[in-house]
Amino acid sequence: MPDMHIRTALPEDDDALARLDRAAWSTLHAVQPRPEPPYEPFFNDRFGPRDHLVGEVDGRIVGYVKLGFPTPLLVNAHVRQIQGFVVAEEVRGRGVGKRLLRAAMDEARRQDAVRITLRVLGHNTPARKLYEAEGFVIEGVLPGEFLLDGAYVDDILMGRAL
Repeated sequence: MPDMHIRTALPEDDDALARLDRAAWSTLHAVQPRPEPPYEPFFNDRFGPRDHLVGEVDGRIVGYVKLGFPTPLLVNAHVRQIQGFVVAEEVRGRGVGKRLLRAAMDEARRQDAVRITLRVLGHNTPARKLYEAEGFVIEGVLPGEFLLDGAYVDDILMGRAL
């Protein structure tokens, strides 16, 4: 794989990130319906460029991770949560996801977080294996939380210390 650069997103990344997000959409990881035109902007009032790390290869965005707070409560401010994570299909299995995940953990530490969490659908085996390989453990399961493609799917909370 050519060298990948990871950086904080910029406002001008909106269109590229929105296209990547739509191209990667799948019930393997999405609980929202498939996006349809007219498309919403990628960045919004809740999550802007500063909340996203992007991976670039040869100037092209090939993945992103969205890092946020699990709640707005001050007593929970020591925790960060991965609230979006996408890798372009054509580069999956080549270390992009691992590098983005590690960058997100580094950024969370830089923000003085001591824990990081995420939610993953139970049937998303590739993502779960990646998270487990990076030290995340299952901390809770909501059985049958989502009905996707006619099947009930568990919502799994994973976390780890930083």
